[in-house]
Amino acid sequence: MGKGIALQFKRAYPEMYKAYSAAAKAGELQIGAMHVWETGALAGPRVIINFPTKRHWRSPSTLDDVAAGLPALVEALHKYSITSVAIPPLGCGNGGLDWRDVAPLMWQALSPLADTIDIRIYPPEGAPAASEMTDRTNVPKMTAARAAVIRLLQVYEEYSFHPPSLIEVQKLAYFLQGAGQNLRLDFSKGTYGPYADALRKSLRNMEGHYIEGFGDGSAKVPEAEPISVKNSAELQAAHVLDDAPETAARVGRVIELADGFTSMYGLELLATVHWTVTREHATTSDEVFNKIQSWTPRKAALFTRQHVDTALTHLTALEWLPVSA
Repeated sequence: MGKGIALQFKRAYPEMYKAYSAAAKAGELQIGAMHVWETGALAGPRVIINFPTKRHWRSPSTLDDVAAGLPALVEALHKYSITSVAIPPLGCGNGGLDWRDVAPLMWQALSPLADTIDIRIYPPEGAPAASEMTDRTNVPKMTAARAAVIRLLQVYEEYSFHPPSLIEVQKLAYFLQGAGQNLRLDFSKGTYGPYADALRKSLRNMEGHYIEGFGDGSAKVPEAEPISVKNSAELQAAHVLDDAPETAARVGRVIELADGFTSMYGLELLATVHWTVTREHATTSDEVFNKIQSWTPRKAALFTRQHVDTALTHLTALEWLPVSA
């Protein structure tokens, strides 16, 4: 339940997820069998049915596996006297199946029940807005690392007059860790510059409690909502940082670096140039520019020589790079 609708239900019904996780560890989740959890609610969803469509979470879904589970779904609808049910596009999305193949299977199995059950089958659509996603998970502890990220996002928004995009958040975290804050992130060379996939998990854990906009993390990078800090989180982070002056100083150093580069383009430029020098050992302006030109066709078209040189000068002046770069 790492993303998409599964993650949304994990957040909205944490007790259901505990039962689901226990069943998975016990080997009880099988293709062709439903995992049913009763919410105990008088209003709203009374029963949640988890429909396995994969034999392994990393594997794609198959039409045969979806078809194998449909009889068990019908049985569960009868067993729990369900009178209305909403069903997502089984196996599509992360499962990789084509809705045009899945829909006929679902309707063939479920249409005989249409006289007694209100059946609503939903085609694939984008995730709802982050603010519309229910989250009943426990609030994670406000650690120094989380406080640093929250404070950094808050101050960056004040400087830039816009909440940071996912690209900007990645680059801010890259520089925050580079300033000495251990975020336990392993950055690698990505399409938009240095990228740490583990940051997505950190953002998921903070979403709805300390930040808003990340949602379930299913949106593609160019389409993702900007990420804002919740007012209550600002106060909690400030309280933690009052007792962590070194962490607060690292945040200040990153903000100083970002000043004048507060945009997706600006931060990607800074992080890309910094990576090229520190990780790819470019030692001259020519080497830096040539390595960026060969990074991706996108970067080759995006970053001009003048802007690369400006970023080099800025990074060096603020002692993020050695003087010889």
